[in-house]
Amino acid sequence: QVQLQESGPGLVKPSQTLSLTCTVSGDSITTNYWWNWIRQPPGKRLEWIGAIAGGGSTVYSPSLESRTSISRDTSKNQFSLHLSSVTPEDTAVYYCARGRYPGITTLQVRGQGMQVTVSS
Repeated sequence: QVQLQESGPGLVKPSQTLSLTCTVSGDSITTNYWWNWIRQPPGKRLEWIGAIAGGGSTVYSPSLESRTSISRDTSKNQFSLHLSSVTPEDTAVYYCARGRYPGITTLQVRGQGMQVTVSS
C-alpha cells in the first residue's frame, strides 16, 4: 500500500522560500510514475504545481515555473518542493501525490496534506 506524507514548516514569511518534503512508503519514487505537488488555497480549486518523474525529469506549471524547483533523494525515497519568493497568496494546503502522468487528472494516491501559511 502506497503512502505519502508531507513535512516541513507550517509558517513561512513573505519573500522567503517554502520547502516541503514528501516521504513515500510502499513504492519507490524511481518507478514509472510521476510524483506531483499540488495545492489548494482557501476557497479555491486544487492547483497543480509540478512533478518529478521516476527517471528524474521535472515539469512545472507555467504560472509557477519561475519560482518552483522539485528535487529528490532516492536514498531516502523522498522528493521535495521549493517555492521561492512566497507571498500570502501562496497560503494553501499542500499535497504530494503519485500519478500516472503530471497533473491532477491522473492522480492515484496523495498525502493527507499540510497547511502552509505565508505571513509575517
